[in-house]
Amino acid sequence: MKKLHFTGIGGAGMAPLAALSLAGNCRVSGSDSTYNDKCRKLAAAGAQISAGHAAENVPSDADMLIYSSAVKFDNCERVRARELHIRELRRGEFLAEFASGYRRCISVTGTHGKSSITSALVSILRQCGKDPGFMIGAEVKDMPAYSGGDGDIFVTEADESDGTHKLLHNFLAVVPNIEDDHEWTLGGREVLENNFRQVAANSRKIVYYASGKCDELFSGHPDAVRLPEIPEKFGKLRGFQAANAFIAFQAAVILGCDPGQAAAAAENYPQVARRMNTVKTTAGFSVVEDYAHHPTEVKAAIGLLRHNWPGTHLRVVFQPHRFARLEKYFDEFAEVLKSADSAYIAPVFAAWSETGKVDSRMLAAAVDNAVALTGTPEQWAETIKAGLPENSVIAVLGAGDIDVLLPLL
Repeated sequence: MKKLHFTGIGGAGMAPLAALSLAGNCRVSGSDSTYNDKCRKLAAAGAQISAGHAAENVPSDADMLIYSSAVKFDNCERVRARELHIRELRRGEFLAEFASGYRRCISVTGTHGKSSITSALVSILRQCGKDPGFMIGAEVKDMPAYSGGDGDIFVTEADESDGTHKLLHNFLAVVPNIEDDHEWTLGGREVLENNFRQVAANSRKIVYYASGKCDELFSGHPDAVRLPEIPEKFGKLRGFQAANAFIAFQAAVILGCDPGQAAAAAENYPQVARRMNTVKTTAGFSVVEDYAHHPTEVKAAIGLLRHNWPGTHLRVVFQPHRFARLEKYFDEFAEVLKSADSAYIAPVFAAWSETGKVDSRMLAAAVDNAVALTGTPEQWAETIKAGLPENSVIAVLGAGDIDVLLPLL
């Protein structure tokens, strides 16, 4: 029995791996600075979970310590692992080893849409009679976020932000898009692009939407399916939801699903947490949440909101995610937020970096009819609701802790 210790076990990418390891008859321990619901569920399933990091949390007989990218080299548990000569692996490195236990690995990578495409593909495969193993980095309505499956297919998101997506050896890589987001965490655009070249080299097959960058990186692949256009509609779906479902459908067909059955299954697009979810609707008033945190995503979210709620006043509440991203895309954020009828900008969700050259107040000043939110979340909610016109939609956008606003609205 393998003995695995997870440092940062409560994270969205770590907890499913720990749960899958438990199900695979491994002994699992772990710790997290925040003892959250994921930690409680893992403890109930038999994992030994500690609140907070401490050297003594690491079992002396552990075979491996797995850590998230947020856990630094000098973390006390990582230091202890080196003292005990325990092998250390980043989350993505361990994911690659785990996936190698399946006959066919399918990785969904790229800049936008990974969780939604992964959940759509898994849903289609299951409706078509297959039993894939899978791991989705978000909660999914009416479907688990992970499963061991029957050992044939394993579907997973593959994160480009730390470069570990290049470690997976895929039967099929699904790449909807590539932009230069996260290049600052990798050492530049060339590194980011070379990582995607390695993804292609490590993949027997690849399916991707045509774009200048994807064509440049993938056109020479010997078994590539190039989707020439991004659909604006697919069945009853529209906008980016249609695009996500269509590439998932194409992947399912490559994996042997009947095209007619797969297309029908794609209509039942599974609702992923924080992805264009309607939180509340009353007469003339709706609150919608979306994970959009990049200018392309914010633009796509606003476009779909305009389609779904035509003729309404669209009030966007946006929380920038990371100072580095806000600085890099400042002008793009300002331009796309101008397409809302009114905008409210929450303080930046720092995500490891506490300061930057630009902030939310500067972004609000660059957007017509925008307000920078200050004070507590309760005060934010009162500011947002003040003067709200009849027949309005409040769209809460961001990948940080902006969801704290939802019950207050």
